[in-house]
Amino acid sequence: MRSAFGTKLRRWFRENGRDLPWRRTRDPYRILVSELMLQQTQVSRVVDYYARFLERFPTLADVGGAHSRHVLEAWAGLGYYNRARNLHRLATALTDHGRSRDASLPDDPRELACLPGIGPYTAGAIASFAFARRAALVDTNVARVLRRVFAPGLNPVSAKGQRAIWEMARALLPRTGAHGWTHNQALMELGAVVCTARVARCDICPVSSLCRSAFQPVRLRTRGTAATMKDRHGKSTLV
Repeated sequence: MRSAFGTKLRRWFRENGRDLPWRRTRDPYRILVSELMLQQTQVSRVVDYYARFLERFPTLADVGGAHSRHVLEAWAGLGYYNRARNLHRLATALTDHGRSRDASLPDDPRELACLPGIGPYTAGAIASFAFARRAALVDTNVARVLRRVFAPGLNPVSAKGQRAIWEMARALLPRTGAHGWTHNQALMELGAVVCTARVARCDICPVSSLCRSAFQPVRLRTRGTAATMKDRHGKSTLV
């Protein structure tokens, strides 16, 4: 099932994934900026801000050498300004206030998670998308997809539920980091445009045939001592 899930998911993404500017780069700094901006902000709003911010601060050293006020000015309108403050703190520390022009982010998720403003998800995203490391990542969209497909009864806000979802994300990773880039992007994309919080568009979902949430009690009947339930595809399943 894990193999089928990954194959279907990645094939769908290659054919349907949105062309977003941060998907065209493997530069760790640019990916960091995109991931910070995308936290609690819609993609449509981030696209323009992303381009303008990078035009003003094209490298990590440019951020590190700038006054925090100027970084916040470039961030104005996106909200959640702690993201910009953390970016400035991180850049200042890694580049020695902009003096080290060749400084870069580490490629190890554990080292990344120790930097200001970088949690487990962002660490996994940078390691996967910039460095092709075999790294899991779980954001709200990914958690929703994994829970609906594999564990509909799981409580995603409990500590136990969160650990289980991270374990699922790790178990589903392809063997190579190169395929992991597509896999992780595809998981996020599926949750953003198909398996959304408001509507689960199961009719166009590439993994609906594997999804445990797709089995709905349309009709229940018994045959002797065994009960069967028809799913939304009309297939009978023992319950």
